[in-house]
Amino acid sequence: MPRTNDASVPTDGYSSSDFLRLTEAAALAAAKWVGKGMRDEADQASCDAMRRAMDSMPIDATIVIGEGERDEAPMLYIGEKLGRGGPKIQIAVDPLEGTNLCANGTPNSISVLAAAAEGEGWLMHAPDTYMEKLVVGAECKGIVDITLPPRVNVRLMAKALGKDVEELIIGCLDRPRHEALISELRETGCRVQLVPDGDLSVAIAALDQDSGIDGLMGIGGAPEGVITAAAVLCVGGDMQARLKFRSEEDRERASTMMNGDPDRVLVTEDMARGSVVFAATGITTGDLLKGVRYGRGFAKTESIVMRSAVRQIRRIETTHLDSLDRD
Repeated sequence: MPRTNDASVPTDGYSSSDFLRLTEAAALAAAKWVGKGMRDEADQASCDAMRRAMDSMPIDATIVIGEGERDEAPMLYIGEKLGRGGPKIQIAVDPLEGTNLCANGTPNSISVLAAAAEGEGWLMHAPDTYMEKLVVGAECKGIVDITLPPRVNVRLMAKALGKDVEELIIGCLDRPRHEALISELRETGCRVQLVPDGDLSVAIAALDQDSGIDGLMGIGGAPEGVITAAAVLCVGGDMQARLKFRSEEDRERASTMMNGDPDRVLVTEDMARGSVVFAATGITTGDLLKGVRYGRGFAKTESIVMRSAVRQIRRIETTHLDSLDRD
């Protein structure tokens, strides 16, 4: 690809819009399965579409976070190499975040990825385990502390945002493991938005002042946490995390992968640093993005693209005139 000095194009040889094409392809493929109750088919369609699009790009890409290990995922597996050759790029990807949301036609299903060029940025190769997360926007950066009780963090957030505690909305996965967290948050008077599946879209919404979501708390997937960290880095927000292990084997594997104490508190730069690109496209309409919408002979998508190097955030609506003719 030609290199330019235009601020919209990084000097590493690719533009952020190149990665937007990947999430759009996956979203359009998954959207054909929205509301059909067929989660596996939707997931496969999104993976196939993103892989085809990525393999056509002039990059030397390595999947650092994907659908799983090679023996568990037929494609977009961790360590898979894609692209036609070019700049070396790390890719963290979730072609279909919220498979159940897509299958049931409920809000907040998205296609998302983060990318970093070798030598300019870095993405953590997260172990496939759970992660406790605390995500807030730039207004609360340096204010919260994941080691403090949630009730304390809520009060600190309210003060930083100039709101009453009762005006705050905290996103949290609707899981039995969060009963104590939800109860504590509600006792402070703040509001809790329970998320049925996939905390990534709500975490990203917490970075947007206009979304109505003020923060994310609770335990979700560690791989999704790395993608979230890339977005946090781009907008100057704050993310703190702690890995939560299902077994001692998980802990030992994480210790090897992380070259250090797997129980330590992770901050944004422990998961994503340097120059990174974040892209997401809506599949079903939610807190962050509108979903795929169809018209006669066309489909519309809404996406968000972020770059840490220039603190640039773009919302993009695209009309795909040939979308209904694609496989």
